[in-house]
Amino acid sequence: MLKPIINLFFPKVCYACHHLLNDNEKIVCVDCRHDLPVTNFHFNNDDTVAKVLYGRAKIESGTALFRFEKKGIVQQLIHGLKYKGYENIGFFLGNWLGGELKNIEPYKSIDLVIPVPLHKKKLKKRGFNQVATFGQQIAGAIKADYKADVLLKVTATKSQVNKKRLARWHNSDELFTLVNSESIENKHILLVDDIITTGATLEACIAVLNQAKNIKISIATMAIA
Repeated sequence: MLKPIINLFFPKVCYACHHLLNDNEKIVCVDCRHDLPVTNFHFNNDDTVAKVLYGRAKIESGTALFRFEKKGIVQQLIHGLKYKGYENIGFFLGNWLGGELKNIEPYKSIDLVIPVPLHKKKLKKRGFNQVATFGQQIAGAIKADYKADVLLKVTATKSQVNKKRLARWHNSDELFTLVNSESIENKHILLVDDIITTGATLEACIAVLNQAKNIKISIATMAIA
């Protein structure tokens, strides 16, 4: 009896098109879900992510759930997650990708899931790391540990939105540090982030993680530009 009343005052809408959701729909409506530009990189053994980092960082495997298109559905979802605090979008995307990766052979050997961190000032301002729920859901699906206290961001930077490619690359140089590196030695790590653009942030994180002994690194992101 309460459900119709709750829906009247707090209607559930699609985070992409903002139309009302039906009772059996969550986060996005059926039409928007159908239109989401999935990459299927992990199903097709596609090395697009590795190519972005070619010559700069070595990875075992890499995937992105969606292709990022300006003013598209994926941009709406990630913007809602990052800037409007809709953390359930992270759960939704993490469950989606985690449910697929758990059946893909290269990802069955993952020991740890580590998120690209936010600087403590930005974390305090935003209240959460937009990659956290995404990474936690993937970790649960593939039966890996989630560790957010190993890779830390030590330099605060302004938002990279609207910055040119070269500026972004310089911005990501030497911004991270590794804490308690012994805890990740001899592990296969899945590094997770929201979007791959130039790959500069991931490159910087990988360089720092490689200070630990005998590790392997794979990558999973929400989207690739």
